[in-house]
Amino acid sequence: MFNSLLPLVGIIVVFVIIAAVFKVLLTKRKQEPQDYPYEKGPGLFSPAERSFLGVLEQAVNGQCRFLGKVRLADVLKVKTGMSGSARQSALNRIQSKHLDFVACDPAALMVQFVVELDDETHRQSERQARDEFDDKVLQAAGIPVFHFIAKRGYSVQDVRGVLSEAETMSKK
Repeated sequence: MFNSLLPLVGIIVVFVIIAAVFKVLLTKRKQEPQDYPYEKGPGLFSPAERSFLGVLEQAVNGQCRFLGKVRLADVLKVKTGMSGSARQSALNRIQSKHLDFVACDPAALMVQFVVELDDETHRQSERQARDEFDDKVLQAAGIPVFHFIAKRGYSVQDVRGVLSEAETMSKK
């Protein structure tokens, strides 16, 4: 009698194993959200930006801390006293823009000045108009901005010389 039940038990065991595998696969599929099609990017900085950041840090010798890829809307705020639609329009103009490097006081992290590294894309008229807008809003807020042309190498002394203008400008 037991021998006649053996094939039936085998079929049940196979069925249970298949059901377990199926359940594991369904559970795993639920854990892989299809709404998040993202992966880690290559890094915050291009090799040129990373190299330039090293020169910037040497040039200021600990006098400020540099933050990279900061949204313009995180550095500036829209003035009060505007209508709601004018305020939203002004915010929309700065919300999606980013600055290459923001120099901050090392202790308080208050913005001191901005550094932009301009590669060949900054020669395009559309990009020049965007750069001009960014420069004007930073100037209106009293934040100096320094542009450096992207190149293979930089002299710490040359960068320090240009940035010394920031110190002179902030004392005015």
